Amino acid sequence: MSAFVISILLTVGILILSLLTISKGYGYKHTIDPLVDEEKEYQEKVSEERR
Repeated sequence: MSAFVISILLTVGILILSLLTISKGYGYKHTIDPLVDEEKEYQEKVSEERR
């Protein structure tokens, strides 16, 4: 009987950790790198503003 209780507790613990990990993954803020042309234009604009 004790093996059954231990296996239930391990299963519940692993389930909780899995749900927390998935939740944290969905909460991650992903960013998109600018296109090369846009980045070049931005760098040119910044360099012009510094002059």
